[in-house]
Amino acid sequence: MALTSDRTERSVPADDGEVTLLIARQVEPGYEEAFEKWARGILDTAAGFPDHLGYGLFRPAAEGAPWFLVHRFRDQAAFETWQRSPERARFFADCEGHHHHEIARRELHGMETWFAKPGTTRPAPPRWKMAISSGLAIFPISLAGNLVLGPFLVDLHVVLRTAAFAAVFSTLMTYVAMPLVSRLLRNWLSPRAGAGG
Repeated sequence: MALTSDRTERSVPADDGEVTLLIARQVEPGYEEAFEKWARGILDTAAGFPDHLGYGLFRPAAEGAPWFLVHRFRDQAAFETWQRSPERARFFADCEGHHHHEIARRELHGMETWFAKPGTTRPAPPRWKMAISSGLAIFPISLAGNLVLGPFLVDLHVVLRTAAFAAVFSTLMTYVAMPLVSRLLRNWLSPRAGAGG
């Protein structure tokens, strides 16, 4: 049984934005219950660290498919604190009976989380493509927001007006605009091997 924990698929420059860690682990048949107990233990332990924003454990979509673990951290420093912690090391030191190993890992920084396809560790698109896609999503939201909300918020103090716009824009960007844009531009953002783009 190989139990690895520190292999990274690609290098991502550090920034001050949120970091989402996505890990795929292959579990040997018959050891799913032991793995789930181990995974929930490590996720619960990480959740007790400062600036840990949440986590998820996703069961396989089909028999033989990998399990996915997701951690979110406020920034790179919080992420590195967890990665170097003795608490995390203890989980990987005690690997008896787990029968699982890491097959892929991605660290998503800032906007990359909008472009991550669930259930995959495919690398994020180039930053210039993410910038263009984000701009295409922001423009209609900004236009509609100013036309629809603007008249109702014109008498508010500039701070309250800005806060209202920010709340609406960030919600629409995260749940409506970016999923739609990334789906429409999927082939351009992440062309398949051998395709142009």
